[in-house]
Amino acid sequence: MNQQKATNITWHDGAVDPQERHKNLGQKGVTVWMTGLSASGKSTVAVALEQVLLKQGKHAYRLDGDNIRHGLNNNLGFSADDRAENIRRIGEVAKLFADAGIITIASFISPYTADRDKVRKLHDDAKLPFIEVFVDCPLEEAEKRDPKGLYKKARAGEIKGFTGIDDPYEAPTNPELHLPTHEYSIAQSVQAVLDVLEKKNLLKA
Repeated sequence: MNQQKATNITWHDGAVDPQERHKNLGQKGVTVWMTGLSASGKSTVAVALEQVLLKQGKHAYRLDGDNIRHGLNNNLGFSADDRAENIRRIGEVAKLFADAGIITIASFISPYTADRDKVRKLHDDAKLPFIEVFVDCPLEEAEKRDPKGLYKKARAGEIKGFTGIDDPYEAPTNPELHLPTHEYSIAQSVQAVLDVLEKKNLLKA
């Protein structure tokens, strides 16, 4: 699905490089990629993190899995191919935001290691920081939360290919941050992400 179709196109370099943009904003662009099961707390932590960063005077923007499927990716379903294309597109958008100097918070189930690794490589090739956050929550706890009632529908056979039920979730083996949201409060989770950004000196230009 991501095969190059356009022809007769040439990359056009600009006169401003990422370092200049980052210096202008007083911070470094970075993608904070939150992956985990549905109801693991990805969106909740992402919302709180964005708010805290903005209160600190930082430029941050949140890309949410469900929200993106209302617009940019509204033509994609949940097959393996569509999931891969969903993450590919978001990876490209996140890279552009990070290149612009924005602290980009992407919260997506992104269940497959290969897809997440492609997004990481995209950032690595562009020399942009990529922080993978494993928002870890046991399946039984996620099912107890089930704010959208999706696990209940999946267990009843009303949703096919649901991650954690009849479709696999491949947990990160070496994320920059392991976030057990069944043990951490929202505030603790946000602080843990901020600590990583601070340690990597990404909150300053």
